[in-house]
Amino acid sequence: MRRADRLFQIVQYLRGGRLVTARQMAERLEVSERTIYRDVADLIGSGVPIEGEAGVGYVMRAGYDMPPLMFSRDEIVALVTGARLVRAWGGTAMARAAQEALIKIDAVLPERERERVKSTPIFAISMNTMDDQLRDRIDQLERLTEDRVRLQIGYRDGEGLVTQRTIRPLGLWFWGKVWTLVAWCELREDFRMFRIDRIEHITQAGTFRDERDKNLMAFYRLQVAQGHAPPDRSY
Repeated sequence: MRRADRLFQIVQYLRGGRLVTARQMAERLEVSERTIYRDVADLIGSGVPIEGEAGVGYVMRAGYDMPPLMFSRDEIVALVTGARLVRAWGGTAMARAAQEALIKIDAVLPERERERVKSTPIFAISMNTMDDQLRDRIDQLERLTEDRVRLQIGYRDGEGLVTQRTIRPLGLWFWGKVWTLVAWCELREDFRMFRIDRIEHITQAGTFRDERDKNLMAFYRLQVAQGHAPPDRSY
C-alpha cells in the first residue's frame, strides 16, 4: 500500500470520534506500530486534528471533513445494520436520525447498491425494554454529556437502594439491552458506570471543565493500565 493511501485510511479509521489504538491500525494496514506512530505524527503536523498518545489510542476531533466515499458491500451491510440497531435500541432522537440516515443512504446509492440495502438480512427488535421514558433519557444524557453539564442524580443500585450522586458525564455505552453512562463520580472520587435505567432523576448542576485526570481519555488510560480493552472496542 502506498503511504498516501495508508495516511488516507488512518484518517478514515479515526473519523467519527472513536478511539482507535496504533495496534488496531497496524493490524488492519499490515504495518508496524512504529509506522503508525510516525504516520499519525505526520498527520498531526499537517494539521489533522488528532488527539491521543501511544499506548492509549487516538481520536480525531469533530469538524474535520473529507469528501464522501462510495461504500463497499460489507460497509453497506454494516451501515444498515448499525442504523437498524440504533432505531431499535437508541434514544428517541437517535432512532429518528437512524431512520433518516437509512433514507439518505438509499438516496445516494446506485440502483444495484440499493438492492443490497433492501436485501440485508439483519434486523433488530427492541422488545418491551425500550419505553419512551428511557429513550428520552438516553437523548437527554447524550446532550448533557456533549455540553459537559455536571449532574446530580438519584441512582438505584441492584438492591433497590437509592443514593444521591454528583457526577460528570463522559460517555454512553450500549451493552446489548442495557445502556450505561460512564462518569466521574464526585462521591467516590473515581470513574463509575451507571445503568441508565436505574437513574431515578437528574438535576443539572452547572458545567464542568475538562481535566486530564477526570476525562474520557483518562478513563481509557486506566482501562489499558488494568489490562482491559478500551470500552468502544469491547462494549
